[in-house]
Amino acid sequence: MATESFGFQAEISQLLDLIINTFYSNKEIFLREIISNGSDALDKIRYASLTDPEALKTEPELYIRITPDKDNKMLSLRDTGIGMTKADLVNNLGTIAKSGTKAFMEALHSGADISMIGQFGVGFYSAYLVAERVQVITKHNDDEQYIWESAAGGTFTITPDTVNPPLGRGTEIRLFLKEDQQEYLEEKKIKEIVKKHSEFISYPIQLVVTKEVDVEVEDEEEAKEEEDDAEKSKIEEVEDEDEDKSKKKTKKVKEKKQENEELNKTKPIWTRNPQDITAEEYGSFYKSLSNDWEEHLAVKHFAIEVLKKKGFEVLLLVDPIDEYAISQLKEFEGKKLVSVSKEGLELEETEEEKNEREQEAKEYEDLCKATKEALGDKVEKVVVSNRIIDSPCVLVTGQFGWSSNMERIMKAQALRDSSMSSYMASKKTLELNPQNAIIKELRKKVAEDKADKSVRDLTYLLFETALLVSGFALEEPTGFAKRIHRMIALGLDVDDEGEASATKMEEDNDMPPLEGGGASALEEID
Repeated sequence: MATESFGFQAEISQLLDLIINTFYSNKEIFLREIISNGSDALDKIRYASLTDPEALKTEPELYIRITPDKDNKMLSLRDTGIGMTKADLVNNLGTIAKSGTKAFMEALHSGADISMIGQFGVGFYSAYLVAERVQVITKHNDDEQYIWESAAGGTFTITPDTVNPPLGRGTEIRLFLKEDQQEYLEEKKIKEIVKKHSEFISYPIQLVVTKEVDVEVEDEEEAKEEEDDAEKSKIEEVEDEDEDKSKKKTKKVKEKKQENEELNKTKPIWTRNPQDITAEEYGSFYKSLSNDWEEHLAVKHFAIEVLKKKGFEVLLLVDPIDEYAISQLKEFEGKKLVSVSKEGLELEETEEEKNEREQEAKEYEDLCKATKEALGDKVEKVVVSNRIIDSPCVLVTGQFGWSSNMERIMKAQALRDSSMSSYMASKKTLELNPQNAIIKELRKKVAEDKADKSVRDLTYLLFETALLVSGFALEEPTGFAKRIHRMIALGLDVDDEGEASATKMEEDNDMPPLEGGGASALEEID
């Protein structure tokens, strides 16, 4: 079968142009990203083997192996993971843009660091930070062995592999390094990066190292001299002659020998007994997750509570370290970890439930539009929710940004890089609960009069309470407190501060005063 050529999808071509033509000082992260992808591939084959033990027979040992080749200026990274079929190569490495491709480019344009590339699911392309050409040799149990190759010039090729040794199963990525990136072939540099970024990968990371060893070999020159001396001797004892022949002269010489050196012998910290972990190990783990090279303030080993509702297993993560750890784990025992506080949550539903949800989305379309108009750019969009049961509404973040908890943690960092907030603090989506009585009543009000000012008033109150319930901080807590006080005043039929006070607050907070007064006004709020 001949070589086939394919064009990169437009967004991927743009991303590659950014990576290749923009200067980034933090190029070393390419190694972390490729190792992380290898670890994911190993997870997949391990999970597959739980239901199909035969899957591992093609390569029983699970590892990641790094081989520097200075002669060819090539760095090879091999994993014995699940491998890729030809279709996987076509789809995953070029023709279909992942959802994070555009989001990552937007983050880069906003000032994000290249090191965040893995969070957007496009870490593979970081290889072009250091390589002028990349080869991917891969073998999946369900397909033949193939070679994917590209110099990032807008196209890539796929060829059946008839020239390389059979992999058995897995993937080998060959990076043909740029002239000014040869340092990544140095043993010391590779060890330093692995220790810094990948020490807690749960599979062995092996580095092929070249060592000089002493080997005993026959000393041919010494033996020749003895032969010459023997010829000069006319008389020799027969026994001595036999004994001398059995004793060959040897000498020690230096020989180069290649061997695999395991770089991450430390067992993953979350699988170990807290009593067995030293403060230095906790510190190393913290730094590898957070990229914060200051010392950690305190240690709390995983404290995870398990809740069950409607047949779903939910992990309630209460410690700051959980945010860092879960972002690295991604999967656990074959189950993908999905944040319920981010958009894109998909829950299993029957055809009847799906039709009902679609109908609700149509019925609440006007309310969603009115709510978005009222809140403006405080939210990116307003939609009908399928994740809440009791609350009238909830705020969720974008798939690739910080969660509300992470946003709070990062804002609390005294020495934080404030520029990160502009692109990692995701725009919020307000989700409305169509089963909630408050939301139902608001829908009726919008249907009767889209210009009803009480809808706008109540929308602000719902938004701010949703901020608190969803774990965000209020931007203007004083203004929120005043609005609550006015609600109390309305309930008690008290003219608290008069119309002038309400007008002043409207000017200060760019929000309208609650309409009306007395018991009837409170009924509108309820």
